[in-house]
Amino acid sequence: MKLLELHTIRKLYFGYEEIARVLGISPASARVSASRYVRQGLLVRVKRNMYMLREVWNAVGKAEKFLLVNMGQTPSYISLMTALDYYEITTQVQRDFFESVAIKRTKEIRIDGSVFRYSKIAGNLYFGFKKEKGFFIATPEKAIVDAFYLMSYGRYALDISALDTDKLDRNEIIRLSLEFPSKTKAMLKKHGYFKTA
Repeated sequence: MKLLELHTIRKLYFGYEEIARVLGISPASARVSASRYVRQGLLVRVKRNMYMLREVWNAVGKAEKFLLVNMGQTPSYISLMTALDYYEITTQVQRDFFESVAIKRTKEIRIDGSVFRYSKIAGNLYFGFKKEKGFFIATPEKAIVDAFYLMSYGRYALDISALDTDKLDRNEIIRLSLEFPSKTKAMLKKHGYFKTA
């Protein structure tokens, strides 16, 4: 069975070209085969020309899933509740729901029970993240500022009571918020984030 040959691919994800090479078929035939294997549940389609073996998808850890989320829309970085959960700053647990910030568009991708949600922010506010274990993620303070920015425009809801604010650097929040609109700063101030130690 040709599908067994796909198991020789030792990559997290792959495209038509890799399928064509391993199966010895044309790229056009590989595209048709990939669609058929997705319908049969043998492959998972992450996005256009990006597939994973079902068992690899089922076995990936948080770091690999975050990497896939980054690739769902580029450029983007993990932020909001997903980042706060990663840093153990919130008691809210998000299972198979991943939030990111992006500069192209707001959109949602649903993949085999997982949801990748991207919230658009202005290009000049696209900062305050780092690369960790291969994926891009907001610092804890930037994740908070991103959340308040979206909330100040009525585009996000954050359970503030679930946050462990002792783990946050308030001076860093103030520094990061300098580039943000006054309505975002006002909301941060209202919730006590402009009180320095």
